[in-house]
This record gives sequence, structure tokens and C-alpha cells, in this order.
Amino acid sequence: MKLYTYLNYGGNCRQAFRFYEQHLGAQITMMVTHGQQPNADSVPPEWKDAILHARLHIGETELMGADIPPDRFQATRSAYLSLLVGSIEEAERIYGVLSDGGEIFMPMQETFFAFRFAMLRDKFGTSWMLLHERSQQQ
Repeated sequence: MKLYTYLNYGGNCRQAFRFYEQHLGAQITMMVTHGQQPNADSVPPEWKDAILHARLHIGETELMGADIPPDRFQATRSAYLSLLVGSIEEAERIYGVLSDGGEIFMPMQETFFAFRFAMLRDKFGTSWMLLHERSQQQ
């Protein structure tokens, strides 16, 4: 069994996934528009280029997503994609790109449990926790 996250976007799924691919080292493995589906003749013209389904390989997991009508879209509120990184430098770099144009809930800082930790929502509406953990010795 596997558990993946599926995100809805208000018309910018393609831009979000391309951004994550470019800045997070992810790889888009699937991206299908509404205009590419079998019954594409019934798709309204303004939805032909909207993403029906996309899949992104990031780190050790998969992220999936699609566009939904902008009037139904709500930015992620109660869930975060938690990105664990291997160095302070990588945490700072990713924080810089994800926070640009977004909303910072907790600025990047050192905590008792992490060398670097931050919480933010990126410009695409996705909420992130960035974490470069301290080793947890028992």
C-alpha cells in the first residue's frame, strides 16, 4: 500500500509542477490536459489546456494534482507537504524559492528539533513545512 498526496489548483497546476521540477529537483512523470482526454470534444474551450491529471516524482514520493475551477479552489489550509532536506544550505535555498510570492507562517529558523524549520504557503497555494532535522538520539 502507498499513500500519495493529491493537490487541486485553481488553474495553475502546470506552472506549479514545472516550478517544483525546476527548483526542487522533482520530475514530472505525467501531465494530461482536459483536451487530451478521450471525450475532448465535450470539454469547454477554456478548459482544453487545464490539467486533468499530473504526477510528479519528488524525493522518495509522488505528488499528484489537477486544475479545478478557480471559484472552487481554496489554498491548502490544514495540511502541509513536509519536505525534509539534508543541509542548512538546501533548507535556506528551498525556503527562498518557495517563499517568494507566498505567505510565511513561520520564518526559517533554528529550533530545538531542527537546524532549520519553516512553515509557509507558496504562490500556488500549497502549504509547506521545511525541515533540516537534528539527529534524534534516544
